[in-house]
Amino acid sequence: MYYRYLTTPIGDLLLAGDDDGLSMIGFPKGKMRRDPEPDWIFNEKPFSEAVRQLEEYFAGERKEFDLPLHLSGTDFQVRVLEELQRIPYGQTTSYGAVAQRIGSPKAMRAVGAANGRNPIPIVIPCHRVIGSSGDLTGFGGGLDTKAELLRLEAENSGLLK
Repeated sequence: MYYRYLTTPIGDLLLAGDDDGLSMIGFPKGKMRRDPEPDWIFNEKPFSEAVRQLEEYFAGERKEFDLPLHLSGTDFQVRVLEELQRIPYGQTTSYGAVAQRIGSPKAMRAVGAANGRNPIPIVIPCHRVIGSSGDLTGFGGGLDTKAELLRLEAENSGLLK
């Protein structure tokens, strides 16, 4: 497993993966804060495309990611991660709506759990899932980071004037 850091407006993100794709993005704080494992190798080369696309995202120039990803988890968790990638830039949805779209309308809590263990946040936009009341709910990088990502997207999608 290779890794590198990327400096962004929300802090230094840890990128990890191999020559075939991105496996993880770790936040600088919150419950999804990550450090490299002892056997990981620092290598910037495998992440050149991910870095380019993430920099474009934070500059407000990229609305969708096109990167090879290594999705992990149960079949249900992978279905949730795939559905999260369909949430349009600058928009939000609820856990219940995601559960409906994957054909498991009563699985809101399981959707929340799968959302919470998303190993590749931002690229897989779990930050776009909010509570049914419209409140921001838990986020691995902290609620302030979630709010900042949503603000960035709203500002660059024309939703904020």
